[in-house]
Amino acid sequence: MRKTVNACNSLLRIPSALFLMCLYSAAQDSAAQENVAAPVGIFESHTDIGITPKTGSAEYNSASGEYRVTGGGANIWATTDAFHFVWKRVSGDVTIAADAGFAGSGAVAHRKVVLMIRQNLNPDSAYADIAVHGDGLTSLQFRPSAGAATQEIRSTVNAPAQIRIERRGNQFTIFAAKSGEAMTPAGPATITLQDPLYIGIGMCSHDANILETAVLSNVKITTPAPQSRYRSKIAIYDLKAKSTTTVFTADQVFEAPNWSPDGKYLLVNSAGSLYRLPLNGATANSPERLGVDPSYRCNNDKTLSPDGKQLAMSCSTPTERRSQVFLAAADGSNPKLMVATAPSYFHGWSPDGRWLAFVGQRDGNFDLFRVSATAGGPEERLTSNRGYDDGPDYSPDGKWIYFNSDRAGGAWDIWRMPADGAGPDDSKAERVTTDELEDWFPHPSPDGKQLVFLSFPKGTTGHNDKLEVQLRMIPLPGKKLKPVAPRVLTTFFGGQGTINVSSWSPDSKKFAFVIYEKLP
Repeated sequence: MRKTVNACNSLLRIPSALFLMCLYSAAQDSAAQENVAAPVGIFESHTDIGITPKTGSAEYNSASGEYRVTGGGANIWATTDAFHFVWKRVSGDVTIAADAGFAGSGAVAHRKVVLMIRQNLNPDSAYADIAVHGDGLTSLQFRPSAGAATQEIRSTVNAPAQIRIERRGNQFTIFAAKSGEAMTPAGPATITLQDPLYIGIGMCSHDANILETAVLSNVKITTPAPQSRYRSKIAIYDLKAKSTTTVFTADQVFEAPNWSPDGKYLLVNSAGSLYRLPLNGATANSPERLGVDPSYRCNNDKTLSPDGKQLAMSCSTPTERRSQVFLAAADGSNPKLMVATAPSYFHGWSPDGRWLAFVGQRDGNFDLFRVSATAGGPEERLTSNRGYDDGPDYSPDGKWIYFNSDRAGGAWDIWRMPADGAGPDDSKAERVTTDELEDWFPHPSPDGKQLVFLSFPKGTTGHNDKLEVQLRMIPLPGKKLKPVAPRVLTTFFGGQGTINVSSWSPDSKKFAFVIYEKLP
């Protein structure tokens, strides 16, 4: 403050209003210095952010490595935040991880403990965090710019024991796991932040008139390991020859090939864009980017309509960073929003082109829905089981929807239900596969004879990893299910992106998939 006051003394001969302004600035500088708290563990300081009538605090037990963060504040949400934050300044790619929980039962179900990365200490700062609520809800929360509304991508893990948030450039991803289980990712979200950043741990009581305490241990701030790079081999499996032919190779990730109805090209995605891959005998020509708005980020859930005239696709946009379902022209132009509620992921057209089947997260759970491809309108719920349902695809006669689910004790199996839904209590859903492998993304062949699906090793908790997997097949079940042992077609290094949407050739003689190789 001394330098500022001396500067003000030099202004004694100028108008008094300016002098008073300078003194006010000096007072603010002094208050800011007085409000800087002492370091806490690995962090530089801690402070209340926003309107917090009850003063928060933080303490660190060096013997146990435990942090206790006590905070008030109405919320970390909307356009401004109010909570207690323990922080340090960093630059570059960074990860913060911790074991996190609460002290006591709590007064408000939506109290939050967070691991956060934010631009500054202003209440309306841009930020990203992993927030664990008192009722177990866990999500990637983010405010893309100062003063913008907070958005959310929910994790499938409820009440995790271990949490982590990772920054790689402008991409932020969270990870959560129950004790003894593998981390499950959610995201990423894109937030443009400038170095240096504030990274740390925080607590919000969700009731400004009370204080709540978070308890965190094993808190670590590290630089994330370099991400694995992959070579993609788009391959075609020939059922008659029982052989695989690679038609296209690239040193980047391409995903989820699906055949055009005329058999002339494959539709693939890479880095948020969609491409045609024209087929030329045993090879493919160079990818041709579709005319999807470049501000859209498309994932691997996309398929052309049965007549080849329209494209259903799942994309995030600048205004909604979570996936929504769109319907566009076959070249990707003129997209129309079909399912606004996010996140939602398209998976299959009905054979008559009337319906779009998709998976959506609603009230913290993933269930199956459909929406009219012609009229749009409200979504129709098809499943309501508390298990995780995914990957719906229609049988060629339009009578059944096949899907994968962990509803039977946590193991991933193939199920089916009538095309109009599993009924109010899901009693119409039938289990198709029952062995120990984890089965995903079932796709009936166009001729109605075969069902191909992707199988992960026993105990694999999701489909986001790349590891040794199998493509397996069974005869497409008839009206009555009969136990059939799946036949292994091929074993290879694959996983996420291998065969998310239907990739059968129109004549049912072949199907496409992706093999990956790790690059050094």
